[in-house]
Amino acid sequence: MTTYAALLRGINVGGARKLPMADLRTLMTGLGLDGVRTHLQSGQAVFGAERGDEASWAAELAEAVRERFGFTVDVLVRDHAYLRSVADNCPFGAAELEPKQLHVTYFDAPVTADRFAGIDHTALLPEEFRLGDRCLYLLAPDGLGRSRLAAELSRPRVTRGLVATTRNWNTVVKLVELTSGQG
Repeated sequence: MTTYAALLRGINVGGARKLPMADLRTLMTGLGLDGVRTHLQSGQAVFGAERGDEASWAAELAEAVRERFGFTVDVLVRDHAYLRSVADNCPFGAAELEPKQLHVTYFDAPVTADRFAGIDHTALLPEEFRLGDRCLYLLAPDGLGRSRLAAELSRPRVTRGLVATTRNWNTVVKLVELTSGQG
């Protein structure tokens, strides 16, 4: 059995696209998923499955949400090995930072530096980003809410054609724990 985390983008934010986590757990259990657990109210669920892969589970979950709740939501699914790799390969000193200063944006496909060529890195210092395997690490010393770099990274010219969802470092670490059976 493989353990996965499902990352649902943009639910329960600002009163829009309400999806109670208890209802999400029921929906996922109804799809035959094992050990379904949710984390926080912002769209993280952990589950086990004998069949399928990341892409097929993402598509199946997105369709099930649309059918049951009546709205479309982007879903990324990642297995424990991938989540562990993202945490282990952080290019910033995560242990020395407050969790609100470090974020990971997960993408549905690999991205290259060309996509970010129009961003003036030096003008946005001390904020920085680095690319990883289907992810981007964002160092925002004043937090995401005040980050000018985060705003640049989320512009349509950068994100066009991608599914992307961002999580703070606490959530990144917690998803590793939950998918390893420690959480």
